[in-house]
Amino acid sequence: MADLTSKSLILIAISFFINSSSAATVTPQSSIEFIRISCRTTTYPRLCYTSLSIHSRTIQTSPKLIANAALNVTLSSAKSTSTMMSKLSQSHGLKPKEVSAMKDCVQELSDAVYELRESIDEMDHAKQSDFEVMISDVRTWVSAAMTDESTCSDGFAGNAMNGNLKRAVRGRIVNIAQLTSNALALVNNYALLNG
Repeated sequence: MADLTSKSLILIAISFFINSSSAATVTPQSSIEFIRISCRTTTYPRLCYTSLSIHSRTIQTSPKLIANAALNVTLSSAKSTSTMMSKLSQSHGLKPKEVSAMKDCVQELSDAVYELRESIDEMDHAKQSDFEVMISDVRTWVSAAMTDESTCSDGFAGNAMNGNLKRAVRGRIVNIAQLTSNALALVNNYALLNG
């Protein structure tokens, strides 16, 4: 209950911040503060802030733009991790089980990349009259990406994997999963503030 109350207060603060910023010129400081406040509603606020604050000029004080930026940051991370894992899966000296897990993970990440692209496309091209449908579709795409990331990570469970390889891969996958979780939270904020 306290968590729900805390998030409600943060959403009220975001709404107040947006309304006060829209009357005045958006400054770099107000954009940064907007990102800081918005990221407090996510599960990983520090990661949220560090990954999005560099986009403050683009985000300004827009709930839609911060959600879109979070999706784009997540997409970029998923693509680079997929590329890295594809190269790693071709390394010599890997056990057959490691190669199999890597290839499965590359496929799961490919699916996640597709789903994140679809969510971004949906947000970019939706009409205001279709807002509820758009938000539902975006939530579905992002949730599917989270499932794919989790499935990828599961392939590296157990003791049969090389410790260094497992740590490197799981670290990247956990990062993507956390970015995806944050993006979903910011999409939900956008929905609450505009629905």
